[in-house]
Amino acid sequence: MAEQWPVLAWTPFVDPINAHEVWYTLLIPMALLIAIGYKSVRCRDMRQYPRQVIVFTVQIVGGIALLGLLAYLMIAIALPRVLPMPGA
Repeated sequence: MAEQWPVLAWTPFVDPINAHEVWYTLLIPMALLIAIGYKSVRCRDMRQYPRQVIVFTVQIVGGIALLGLLAYLMIAIALPRVLPMPGA
């Protein structure tokens, strides 16, 4: 008998969604929600709020992309030159 997913009793930390293959699609909504929460507390003038939220969202996504690029460059290019594998 197949186990059914209990929709009404879903607990996010006990039964998380299976998003291992598409985790990167959650980056923009998560960055947007973080920016909304942060700027709602830190914004001095609410007329600037939408613009500041968008700018902060772009900064978060750009920072994560830059960190990913730097990690790739470090692992794929710099590390093999510093620590070569024996026999390679």
